[in-house]
Amino acid sequence: MAYWYNIATKEVETDENRSRNDDVMGPYDTEDDARNALASAARNTEQWDAEDRAWEGEKDLED
Repeated sequence: MAYWYNIATKEVETDENRSRNDDVMGPYDTEDDARNALASAARNTEQWDAEDRAWEGEKDLED
């Protein structure tokens, strides 16, 4: 079963009761993963931003 996090209602949903709009994040393997969707997204964004800054810094060194 897949789990989804609804950012509008702040509730975890399953395939059986999932909203069919843009307010859901997922799918996630576990209910806990879905419940922590926003925190995971924030961590991923921070990591990707850091990687982008590092790449841009390396690119500047080549110029």
